Amino acid sequence: MDVASASVVGSASDLRETGKITGKLGDLPVVVFWDGDKAWAIEDRCPHMGFPLHRGTVHDGLLTCHWHHARFDLASGCTLDLWADDAVALEVAIDGDDVRVAQRPYAPDVDRLERRLVEGLEEGLTLVVAKAVHSLMAREVAPARIVELGLRFSAANRAEGWGPGMTVAQIVLNLLRYVPPAEHGRAVTQGLAFLGRDTQGHRPRFPITPLEGPADPEQLGRWYRRFVENRLGQAAERIAVTGARTDRGATERFMFAASTDHAFLDDGHIVDYLNKACEAATAIGDDVFEVLIPSVVGPMAGATRHEEVSEWREPVDLIPLIDVTSTALQRSAGPGMPEVDVGRVGWDLLDEDPIAVGEVLRSAAVRGASPEQLARAVAFAAALRLVRFHVQNDVGDWDVVHHTFTTANAIHQAVVRHATPELARGIVQGAYRVYLDRFLNVPAARVPTGDEPRSLIELEGCWDGRGGVDEAGRIVAGFLRAGKGRGQDVLSELCRALFREDAGFHWYQSVDAAATQWRSWPTGSAEAELVLVGAARWLAAHTPTVRSTDQVVTITRRLLRGEPVYEEATA
Repeated sequence: MDVASASVVGSASDLRETGKITGKLGDLPVVVFWDGDKAWAIEDRCPHMGFPLHRGTVHDGLLTCHWHHARFDLASGCTLDLWADDAVALEVAIDGDDVRVAQRPYAPDVDRLERRLVEGLEEGLTLVVAKAVHSLMAREVAPARIVELGLRFSAANRAEGWGPGMTVAQIVLNLLRYVPPAEHGRAVTQGLAFLGRDTQGHRPRFPITPLEGPADPEQLGRWYRRFVENRLGQAAERIAVTGARTDRGATERFMFAASTDHAFLDDGHIVDYLNKACEAATAIGDDVFEVLIPSVVGPMAGATRHEEVSEWREPVDLIPLIDVTSTALQRSAGPGMPEVDVGRVGWDLLDEDPIAVGEVLRSAAVRGASPEQLARAVAFAAALRLVRFHVQNDVGDWDVVHHTFTTANAIHQAVVRHATPELARGIVQGAYRVYLDRFLNVPAARVPTGDEPRSLIELEGCWDGRGGVDEAGRIVAGFLRAGKGRGQDVLSELCRALFREDAGFHWYQSVDAAATQWRSWPTGSAEAELVLVGAARWLAAHTPTVRSTDQVVTITRRLLRGEPVYEEATA
């Protein structure tokens, strides 16, 4: 320590007499304690909630904060209670009667913060996660890097494989384009806190090594689908690992094919998990593909297959209809004709006759509709179920139409990525899932006309109180009709509401799918507007919550600004 350049914070005589003195090192409040005939300096602010540490007590080199009783090692500043985070310890020296303090050299700041983020995920400490996220962003670490740390952590520590938390983390990355940069920390904190909760309590996951030697992607695909068919998860995972290392595109194709070999695997979650893993690899980098993609295999091999569920078999056996229609689409799907009215196809898919549903798809394909157009029409039809969902239905039934919409979106994105013949099955399965949801639109809620101009500010009342479902739809429709092309503003408001709440898994999926489908339609089109109406109705049906994580973010920001959390905020 260069004593001459260190800051004077008080006198040594006062320190020895009172046992502690306070001062400042720049803007940092500092307390120096006299313990064991030696001076110790530490920031005068508990890293947990900002309580002044000079009001704590010291015994045998251990400082205890009196607010939540967090304990700190005076020598290092490290906490003995991990939920509290580490304090900043300082260099201190006695120079005559002057007590001087200076900053210590630390390990690279970003490395330390990344380690602290992982520790917060390990312990389920939302405040620690929030502080690490915000501090990393203040150092211009990209959100994709921060989310990558979370995804890698969950992939290694969730033996069951890909789950809701990993999906939510990737959705946050997808939605940041609609969130003001100043609020990116809030969004990423919400996503990683959700991921941490979803990973806690699970056994670690041990990676499987790939096959040695050359690998034929076509043969790997045949083996993979065979092993998934027979629920041989470990064998299928080794094939996926091998494929990921040799040919990412081929591996995505055969995994998507397997995800549609059976109807609506695990309520549609499997194809969405796979789609999110692919999105994460694209957003973060190919090097995470090998880490993430194997985690989807176990859930895929063990998933419920809905041809084994009664509603797909009785009173109408839908599986033969799916097979016939899928074969027809594989033979006749066109290159994509601009004269095909994709929105009209979506409306026609709401037909209550299952044979007519298949005919709608076959007819559109004959007219030249491409797989992408057909998949988009199915996703739009699924969105219409949200728009027309009547509030007299059971609240839990929102999840039924939600699953159809988010699965149809995942299939659409898979088709955009790889328009393979096998994915025709996924398109048809989605159409028949829309058919099965028909009774949740009986009676159908009135589609808002948007005749009355509205302001998005009015949505606050829908988020803050129950029962504003139809009103939320009318507000969004009126806002969009009054000014074409302002869907981005609606999505920004939906994201603001989403990241404020203690949102559930399906909330994130619904908003993400709505954003993706909105981008798939021409700006200002009726179809794009209705997709956003459906998403607004979904959020209004589920808000408000306690908003506990949002409060943690507020506390974090005050701590990082140096504000005393234990006092009332001043205007």
